[in-house]
Amino acid sequence: MQRFARLLDDLSTQQSRNAKVALMEIYFRTTPDPDRGWALAALTEAALLKVPLRRLLTRLMAGRIDLVLYRVSRDYVGDTAETVALLWPETMNSDSNYTSVSLNGAVELIQNCTPSQLEATTAALLDGFDVTERWAFLKILGGALRVGVSGRLAKMALADATQRTLSEIEEVWHAVKPPYGDLFAWAEDRGPRPETKGVAVFRPLMLATPIEDHDWTTLDARDFAAEWKWDGIRVQIASEASGVKIFSRTGEDVSPAFPEIAEAFAGRDVTVDGELLVVRDSTVASFNDLQQRLNRKSVSARMLVDYPAHVRLYDLLFVDGEDLRPLSFEERRVRLETWHSSASPPRSDVSELIAFTNFEELGQLHAGARAWSIEGLMLKRLASPYLAGRPKGHWFKWKRTALTLDCVLMYAQRGSGKRSSFYSDYTFGVWRTVDEGLPELVPVGKAYSGFTDSELKDLDKFIRQNTVETFGPVRAVKPQIVFEVAFDSVQLSKRHKSGVAMRFPRIHRIRWDKPANEADNLAAIVALLDNADEPARSCALPFTGREKAQHRTRVRRTE
Repeated sequence: MQRFARLLDDLSTQQSRNAKVALMEIYFRTTPDPDRGWALAALTEAALLKVPLRRLLTRLMAGRIDLVLYRVSRDYVGDTAETVALLWPETMNSDSNYTSVSLNGAVELIQNCTPSQLEATTAALLDGFDVTERWAFLKILGGALRVGVSGRLAKMALADATQRTLSEIEEVWHAVKPPYGDLFAWAEDRGPRPETKGVAVFRPLMLATPIEDHDWTTLDARDFAAEWKWDGIRVQIASEASGVKIFSRTGEDVSPAFPEIAEAFAGRDVTVDGELLVVRDSTVASFNDLQQRLNRKSVSARMLVDYPAHVRLYDLLFVDGEDLRPLSFEERRVRLETWHSSASPPRSDVSELIAFTNFEELGQLHAGARAWSIEGLMLKRLASPYLAGRPKGHWFKWKRTALTLDCVLMYAQRGSGKRSSFYSDYTFGVWRTVDEGLPELVPVGKAYSGFTDSELKDLDKFIRQNTVETFGPVRAVKPQIVFEVAFDSVQLSKRHKSGVAMRFPRIHRIRWDKPANEADNLAAIVALLDNADEPARSCALPFTGREKAQHRTRVRRTE
């Protein structure tokens, strides 16, 4: 347990991404099975232990410390595992069976104990651990390490530590289970490749790079196809004998939240790449509607009706056991259209291609993307095979320009992790006039990024000195700080008093120079609402009549 605890401690204090990878690489190379397998599972947030942690720790701490002090300490530290690790009485006994327990031993003890034994077993382990081990063990129990490591970064470290590439590891990941003995054996050339035939596994997605001004001088319009960039979430649907899995762009299984899509692709023997949307009456709903379905382990019958899911297909990767990824985009596109026309899976369509003759013409369409409530355009090289990652020069994303408004800081809350001692999560609003003709602030968004460490300290000092009211961990402050907020769009929201909410807000800069009464008003943000002027968001291109005929969709082949 000590080695894993040291690894987590080092990862939590290391800011460099490359340094984090190096730490994990060394751990995977020098730690025996199955400890390193359980560590990999924890770092990728696999569901190791299903424990009611908050209730369990409250009961444990009740017999060891005043609960008011525990709650105050937890609020100040901002991390339950760290709080308990520090407050737990030092009762280590050299004769204890748990003073040198391994990571594998600790996991197996918790996995094998009955619910009635859980409290006593957890307490005994905590008694045997030192402070860092207690903290690491509680992180595992909580299921979220929060040490600045993503699942993909941990897999990258495994690739660096073995003879495999990241793509190879990701392609077998969903066919293996903790503690991953077969995965390590294959990765180190000690065993066969884990069997994926008939198993719905994730294939690393091909991603686009943002297009830059200098790119235009090197590109030829005849080499590219164009598609609209729809405002949903990128997914991969893998249908195999084992069933259907819907994966997010990072390989997370989101199938439980979209059972109707899984049902639509059942029995197809196919892997497709597309965009998950909510569509009503052939019209794409706002991302806010899609959010109602995300991150759910199950959905009600009412939600299936109110927020109907739909997938817009971009690419065909596998069909009937054939790997199409080495083919060009142009060839895969023909295969996709042919397959979809024949299979006709419900709740799906094929993303339409935009015919164009030059980039100037495409630029005119891009300029209208915001009016049509579309994120922008995608450019895909016709000759491109389907390559994992973000290969330069193949696919480009041409997003619409961000919007900005001046908003006033209203509320602040302490962050977590290294920001647990700072008020770093900010709710901001704009002015509106009430019946008496007086202005009031109404919230329109929340952000916790876009400022430097120095600015964070200045904001934290202002918040502490200008708090006018507290609501639990939240502080209301004097309306004096103006943020210039950048955001992608505005949507209707029942959660905000203003009735609207910004999408992807981030603090562009702090307007220390600007008086709060000169910030923007509600009318300014309402004017930016998606669909404010009834723009088309249909499944077809946003044109009608003659324009639609001029821009009919087909694969544009090079002459």
